[in-house]
Amino acid sequence: MKHIFIVLLSIVFVATSCQSEKKEEKEKIVIGGKKKTVSPEFELGEKLFKGKGNCYSCHRMNKKSVGPSVADIMKIYKEQNGDVVGFLRQKKDPIVDPENYAVMKTNFARLQKFTDEELQAIAFYMNEVSSK
Repeated sequence: MKHIFIVLLSIVFVATSCQSEKKEEKEKIVIGGKKKTVSPEFELGEKLFKGKGNCYSCHRMNKKSVGPSVADIMKIYKEQNGDVVGFLRQKKDPIVDPENYAVMKTNFARLQKFTDEELQAIAFYMNEVSSK
């Protein structure tokens, strides 16, 4: 009976330690061929960029689509010390591809429902993926 208890206890211990290893792996992503642990802000930004924000429908990471690439956006915003969140809040003028501003304006109604934290997370995510 003692042996059965010890075996069961060992199985539970191994199973839980394997789960925490899997969870740890889930927190890592591959950027530029290297595994990197991501922050909660990065995860939130990625989730919003690809999901609720629907940013990915027009913006690809490294190539122009309907809108400019994330790499181009962040390069220009860095060079001009621009405010991505201010633009998304419609408090700053567009500095990247202003000709397509009318297309982007259709998304502002959705973005107005985002919290400042969510918009900051999107900007953080865009900055991180564009610098790789």
